[in-house]
Amino acid sequence: MAQSQNNINLSSLLLTCMNSSDPMLTMLRWLCDQMMEAEVSSRLSAGKNQHNPNRKGYRCGYRTRRLDTRMGTIYLLVPKVREGGYIPFFVTERKRSETALVQVVQEAFVQGISTRKIEKLAQKLGIENMSHGQASMMAKGLDRQVSEFRTRSLKEKRYPVLWTDALYEKVRVDGRVISMAVIVICGVNEEGKREILAVEPMMEESSDTYKTLFLSLQERGLQNPLLVVSDGHKGIIKAVKESFPGCAWQHCKVHLMRNIMVHVPHHAKKAFGDKLKEIWQASDQEEARKRGKEFCDIYEKRFPKAIEILENNLDESLSYYAYPMIDAKKIASTNMLERLNREIRRRTGVVGIFPNPSSYIRLVSTYLMEYEEDWSTGRCYIAQDSIQELLPA
Repeated sequence: MAQSQNNINLSSLLLTCMNSSDPMLTMLRWLCDQMMEAEVSSRLSAGKNQHNPNRKGYRCGYRTRRLDTRMGTIYLLVPKVREGGYIPFFVTERKRSETALVQVVQEAFVQGISTRKIEKLAQKLGIENMSHGQASMMAKGLDRQVSEFRTRSLKEKRYPVLWTDALYEKVRVDGRVISMAVIVICGVNEEGKREILAVEPMMEESSDTYKTLFLSLQERGLQNPLLVVSDGHKGIIKAVKESFPGCAWQHCKVHLMRNIMVHVPHHAKKAFGDKLKEIWQASDQEEARKRGKEFCDIYEKRFPKAIEILENNLDESLSYYAYPMIDAKKIASTNMLERLNREIRRRTGVVGIFPNPSSYIRLVSTYLMEYEEDWSTGRCYIAQDSIQELLPA
């Protein structure tokens, strides 16, 4: 009797699929859903809505994930797990960035700029007999995804805190190799999760280029942030003031300390640096200013240039004290982006010189897309309660 019931269910399923516009794609979507549910249930030791005292975790809804297959594109409802995240076993993790890397190597060969380094990389990846058609086909799908990611609407969410930093790589442009910057802007949304909001190439860092970038974000729906964290580049400082009225700017304390330490001789760096760090370890802003003044009085005559830089930038490096509800380590510096940039350079470093700007943007963007997917299933970067307290009523 059970066998008969299974046959009836299978027949009903087949009829449903056959009546759809694409029967094979519909069947594939159903199969993926079943495999995900089975995998998550096995992992948690409990099925959906099933009570089990020995369960190993809990579900927390679903997230949409696009999956490109040979039959076509399907959108999966991937189960979310409270701790540890979940990626279906049939989805190849990091697939997009690996494809982008292969495409970069292909373009290098196609455009006649192969080197021993690129050849060794190609051999490791098992790439042979590369053609222009293969490179074009591989790039087409990636470019579409990258474009959608970089131009998506930002109207539905609020991003009260932004971090911005620049990556530099060697890129071939008009037959010559230049150092090109890619500006990465990350924001934390109302749920406390991080998102990559912009990945934009720039020939130079200036106030005009930053203003253009901020304008493009506003056109995509970005509301004025409450705080922007960056290094002390004059262009970005001016652009933040003009583009985001009422927004505070946090001078990354790590960048500031680096700029100061350049003007201190090697033999004095340790003692000077240890004392300098104490300024930003103060319990409140007033105490930090007090420590800063005392520090300047001690070292003003010995290291006048270093103290001049500190005095000119101290107030902006203490902006994070105005937001005591947020962990100071998260907004006092751009360390979060610095760590992300280091991981990106590990991937871009094997390429050496990029054959063109588009291949550079493609690789960086796909890598960041995968990081954002991980962030969406992980823990909040900033507690949601803290973000809600920060936002105006």
